[in-house]
Amino acid sequence: MSTYSKYFEKIRVRPDRQAEVKSHAPRCQWDGCDEPGTHRAPVGRMREGEYFRFCFDHVREYNKGFNYFSGVSDSEIARFQKEALTGHRPTWVMGANSGAKAASDFSHIRSGRAGYYNRVRDPYNMFGGGRAEPRQRQAKPLEAKALETLGLDTKATGADIKARYKELVKRHHPDANGGDRGSEDRFRDVLQAYRLLKQAGLC
Repeated sequence: MSTYSKYFEKIRVRPDRQAEVKSHAPRCQWDGCDEPGTHRAPVGRMREGEYFRFCFDHVREYNKGFNYFSGVSDSEIARFQKEALTGHRPTWVMGANSGAKAASDFSHIRSGRAGYYNRVRDPYNMFGGGRAEPRQRQAKPLEAKALETLGLDTKATGADIKARYKELVKRHHPDANGGDRGSEDRFRDVLQAYRLLKQAGLC
């Protein structure tokens, strides 16, 4: 029985990536170490973006003793921590900078609440926008003419329209006026006007 098989030739061995990295890595910067420096360690304060290259054992030892704030007073550390809250960007007290007043004049325009009220009507003050009275609906020309036919103005409510319609129907209906044919046209106009207002949703 042979220990060689033709299938052994088809087996592909994945290359050792760690060995490849180690072969191209610079030498460890720890004194007296000849291992490859495969790991980075920060140089220190005010030298951000610069790194030492150490082997695995020495980078662990370096990181144990690393202190970003070494040689810095407690007050400076506290100031750094406070500035870190705003990403080390300048801030101002509310209203202290010269442009604050001008910016505050337009703050209601940029706010979400003002934008909401500019886009959405709130006629019954459900969202507390300060409008106590419902906004008057602008009547279209045909609706205004129909209201005029009923003898009403554009401020008339649905109840006003229904009451006026009932009154005019009783007055101009052929059965109610003793068969007077002269008011048939007026009766027809009242019916058409009421139908148009009903389709428009005003009553």
